[in-house]
Amino acid sequence: MTETSGTGAVAPPGSRPPWHRTIAPRVFWPAAVIIVGFVLFTVAFPTLVGDTISAVQEAVIGTFSWYYMLIVSGFVLFAIWVGLSHYGDIKLGPDEEEPEFGLRSWFSMLFAAGMGIGLVFWGVAEPLNHFAGIPNRATGITQDEQGAQDSIVQTFLHWGLHPWAVYVVVGLALAYAIHRKKRPVSIRYALESLLGRRIRGWIGDLIDIAAIVGTLFGVATSLGLGVIQVAAGLDFLNVVSDPGNLTYVVLIGAITSLAVVSVITGLKRGIRWLSNFNISLAGVLLLFVLILGPTLFIFRDLVQSIGDYFQNLLRMSFNTTAYEGESGTEWQGWWTTFYWGWWISWAPFVGVFIARISRGRTVREFVAGVLLVPTAITFLWFTVFGGTALYRQLFGEGGLIGTDETGANTVDTEGALFGLLEGLPGGTIMAVGAVILIVLFFVTSSDSGSLVVDMLASGGDPNPPTWSRVFWGVMEGAVAIALLLAGGLSALQLAAILIALPFSVVMLGMCVSIWRDFRAERRTMLRVQRRLQRQEITEHVTHSLIDEGLVEPNGSAGRAKDQVPEQS
Repeated sequence: MTETSGTGAVAPPGSRPPWHRTIAPRVFWPAAVIIVGFVLFTVAFPTLVGDTISAVQEAVIGTFSWYYMLIVSGFVLFAIWVGLSHYGDIKLGPDEEEPEFGLRSWFSMLFAAGMGIGLVFWGVAEPLNHFAGIPNRATGITQDEQGAQDSIVQTFLHWGLHPWAVYVVVGLALAYAIHRKKRPVSIRYALESLLGRRIRGWIGDLIDIAAIVGTLFGVATSLGLGVIQVAAGLDFLNVVSDPGNLTYVVLIGAITSLAVVSVITGLKRGIRWLSNFNISLAGVLLLFVLILGPTLFIFRDLVQSIGDYFQNLLRMSFNTTAYEGESGTEWQGWWTTFYWGWWISWAPFVGVFIARISRGRTVREFVAGVLLVPTAITFLWFTVFGGTALYRQLFGEGGLIGTDETGANTVDTEGALFGLLEGLPGGTIMAVGAVILIVLFFVTSSDSGSLVVDMLASGGDPNPPTWSRVFWGVMEGAVAIALLLAGGLSALQLAAILIALPFSVVMLGMCVSIWRDFRAERRTMLRVQRRLQRQEITEHVTHSLIDEGLVEPNGSAGRAKDQVPEQS
């Protein structure tokens, strides 16, 4: 089969169109200009950008933290409602089609989507940071048993149902558009029932541009976190000392180069092998800490923390720290508001992935699988790593929380995982494995992220050209470098919050679009059912009348037995 170019000329069989015709120019170029412009300006004026970020931070977080809390909690309620409603029977694909992947494979891939650099980075660090002084802000009591419990539950909030409800909204809207309505892989088509033909114009272009920029900054945030932790691991292993910006830039350049090589070679088997190896290595690390750590305590803590989480879920979901002044606003920016922004910026990437693997599933299966499976895994992960760290701090030798010159509690956020592993037998070997794990997560996340971004920038082409995937992969590394130069971890966090703001509006539109699509399909289905029921009732009554001799088989009225024929 031959391909035609945009001018109507026939391309030779087996050839691809010219490079400039493999992209959607109204989406690709604006997104590329925004990203490249940000990188160049930040590298040229890192201090200015850093000062601007600091100046904007308080205003943005103080203004929009309530908004993020409200909409993400709304996404949880929306996802649960859709899954439990009569819309749950709708198939994400043709009605007669079976799921593309078996249940075990589907769950495994959802597990893979739930794992990432973020879990490795925050698995120990977040519970310890909360325990160091955050959970009991109302009482002022910290570093006690209740504070430890609260720190795990607060972490569960950030990594449990809420992020996956965000992914449910985007993934469900895309899966319905792609598999049910046969639309291209493009964010704009998830809003088709809301915007109509306008999605094919400049409004649709803006939607895809926002998705590309948001996804790229979200992935870059994860890559920045990963590189910071890799540098801390190399410092722990005495490979480098006192890592700084130069170390971060070199590491990002080296690891991004590996990701680019994986794109160029196109070795799908190799990428699949790396992904499977990632999951296996993460599982080994989890079992290592579970077995050599306080195993019985971990299982008890898991059960107790899950109960505490669901008991306090509603209260925590809407807690905006309104009565805690500037300290409450600062805390929101470091934690809950940052996480909600981060998940929203990741939503196009993860949404496309889970939509792709969910063809043939019902809406109810989709919601239940996406909400429950990754949530259960992350609960286990944080209980094993965070629970072990808290146990050592409370009942063991401690050493994971220090103090600064003012006497305030401090946590080595970047090196917390390695500090935990150091206290376990064979911890140095596991530290090497952890560094390898983060690097491989970097490579696979960059490659997959660049593929998703490239599909959006190529008008929904599921097999975009290699050159543009390389371009977006390089841009992910460049944005991570720029953010680290502009302010390190705080710049990464604020970027996620800011970039997520426009796409959050798109997600609200997706909720409306899903409801309108499902309602229209439900009405059509009910009309068909009523018509079939009427036909069935009519046929049943007709057969009954025929059996009783009141109607002839040809449909004419029968004659009663005692009726006398009319004389001519």
